[in-house]
Order: sequence, then structure tokens, then C-alpha cells
Amino acid sequence: MPSTRSIRPVDRAPALALKQTLKMARSAHAYVRGSTVQFYAWLEAQKRGTLPEGPAIWICGDCHAGNLGPVAGIDGRIDIQIRDFDQTVIGNPAHDLIRLALSLATASRGSDLPGVTTARILEQVIDGYQAALRHDADTIEDAPDTVQIVMKQSVGRSWKALAKERLEDPKPTIPLGTKFWPLARTERDQIEQLWETPALRHLATSLRSREDDAPVEVLDAAYWMKGCSSLGLLRFAVLLGIGKGKKRDLALMDVKEAVVAAAPRYARGKMPKDNAQRVVEGARHLSPHLGNRMEAGSIGKRSVFIRELLPQDLKIEIDRLTTKQAMKAASFLAGVVGKAHARQMDKATRQRWIKELERHRSRTLDAPSWLWSSVVALIGKHEVAYLEHCRRYASQNAAA
Repeated sequence: MPSTRSIRPVDRAPALALKQTLKMARSAHAYVRGSTVQFYAWLEAQKRGTLPEGPAIWICGDCHAGNLGPVAGIDGRIDIQIRDFDQTVIGNPAHDLIRLALSLATASRGSDLPGVTTARILEQVIDGYQAALRHDADTIEDAPDTVQIVMKQSVGRSWKALAKERLEDPKPTIPLGTKFWPLARTERDQIEQLWETPALRHLATSLRSREDDAPVEVLDAAYWMKGCSSLGLLRFAVLLGIGKGKKRDLALMDVKEAVVAAAPRYARGKMPKDNAQRVVEGARHLSPHLGNRMEAGSIGKRSVFIRELLPQDLKIEIDRLTTKQAMKAASFLAGVVGKAHARQMDKATRQRWIKELERHRSRTLDAPSWLWSSVVALIGKHEVAYLEHCRRYASQNAAA
């Protein structure tokens, strides 16, 4: 197996497969985050009427807790919003709720919290989500400590902090190593051509008071080994120089391939046929701070979406939680998702959706039975699949 240092383009696939296997074997929570296809297969298998059917709106499609976090807008404001849209579709908003509840419940189990806490988490998910639909969800000041800490870090971060974290070097180069791998010559040429298009030049100059007609130069670019859930797809980090002389500014751009979403969608929902345009459109509806900083393009015949990485963009990492932290995180993060959904609905639609969510309330649990049964079934399926994944990973290592 090739080393993860200076991976050649022809060696990317096996190196990424190994990294993905290792990452998903670390914990059941990590496995849930990386096994979206299994989640969608379960959704597709549910009989009509088992889950509430919400209005046809843009949903995240992969709404686990790690895909939420602080995001900076073009105007510099920062808010907690959804931050990943590979799977965004016009679909059933209940799917986002179930995905979020599953990730929070798995994090709770990984923190060795009692099973009753999982039940309370689901209550908080519904309460926080419905509060957002009523426009009275918690504010940032009421966020759990884990979220407030990330927000404070986000507000105070600079370009140097971003360079140190992402590039490990504030100089205008992308150092090759474990994260960044060399490009094929054709890839470098295609990236150069990408920033010759008016839309991408405008994206590069739209932030930080840059002049509209400032020259844009590709200083460096590399394949970016990030996440590994998009195995085999293009992912590039591109360092741009914008302007000249003392006015030259640096920008780190994230270029990611878009493919057909696996998330279930409503047949009646009209979405762009181009997958990168679908991603950008979904982001603009669900997370305006991020969506308005994104643009669709193409590298060769492959559709890609592009955004500038800002120092303020961070993800919320939920590892070890107390019962109190788990409850507060569930309510707050569900409120974030609720706001993203609610901005796409008028008042009457929100009221109908709140009423639909109340179906099948339990006498002993202040959360709908459909949510409880969904999360319990999914935890069971994912736990079995996670242990099988670990067994295969251990066998592969023993044979290596």
C-alpha cells in the first residue's frame, strides 16, 4: 500500500480507501458519519406513512451534527448553519431530523450515557426544531458550551490561523504531505482554466473588499485528502493571489466534485440537472452565509462546486458529552436545522408541518414514536455494521 506522503495521482484510490476504512473504524459515531448510503437505504425501505411527509423543501440530506458549525457570510457576520451540501435535494424534512437525531444518539452512547438520555435527546430534538418553526428558537447566547467555544474561536480566527491549520505554512504555497498530494499536469491546467471564467473570477474578488477588476492568479494547487466519504471524487485546494503588490490578497479555495445525490428526493421537486448547480442552489436556501459564497463550475467533463475557505468556518465536534450537554446540544442543533427549513416555508406551511410532526405521540415519551422507532432501528443496524466493519479492518491488518 502506498504511503500517504506525496501520493501520485494513480495511487490515490487505494490510499483513500485505506484512510476511509481506518477513520470509520475509530468509533460507532465515526462510522455513522461515514455510512450515509446505509442510512438512505433504510429510508427507502420504509413504507409510505411510516414517517411524516413534510413540505417539498431543500434539505441537507446528510444532516449529522458534524455538518453544522460556524459559517461566515460575505458581510462578515457569523452564524451557526448547515455546512455540507453534497447530498442536498428537495425532499422530506423529516429525513434531516432523523439523521441529526441518530448522530446525537450515537454520540450519547459513545459518551457512555444511559439509555434514558437517548430518549431525552429525541425530546429535545423535536422541541428545538419546532421552536425554530415557530421562530422562537434559542439564540447563540443560549447555545451549549461546546458551540459557544467554537463560536469564540471562529470570531477570533485570522488568515494565519487558517493557513496554520489547513496548510501548515502561512507562506503562499501548499506543502505536499499527508493532506495535500501532487496534481497531474492536466489537472493543473484545468484548474488554471477554471479561474479564467467570469463567474469564478467574481467569486474570488467578492470577499474582503477586493477590487472587482483585481487580477486573479493561481499560485499553487494540490489534491486535498479530506473526509474520504467522497472516495474517488475530485477534491482540490487552490491558493489564489488576488490583486498586485501590497494590495495582493490570498485566498484558499475548496474545489469539490459533485455527483448524483443518494439522498431520497421528492419526485415533484424541480432541481438543477447539473449536480454542482444543485449543491449551490440547496446551500443558498439552507445556509445563505455559505451558499452565497459558492459557485458551480467544471473541470474537464466533471461538475465541481467551489467556495473560498474563511478562517471563521469551523465544524462542531461532539465527542464526550455529559447528559446536560447532550440535551442542550440536541435542542440547539435541531433549532439550527429548523431555521434552515423554516425560511423556505410560509406561516401556514409551518403550522401544517408542526401538526404533522405531532403524530403518534407516546404517553411516556415526549417525542413522536416515529422518531424513536427510527433512531432505535438505525442504531441497531449501524452497530452491527460497525462491528462487522471493524472485524474486516482487523482481518485486513492481520493479513498485511
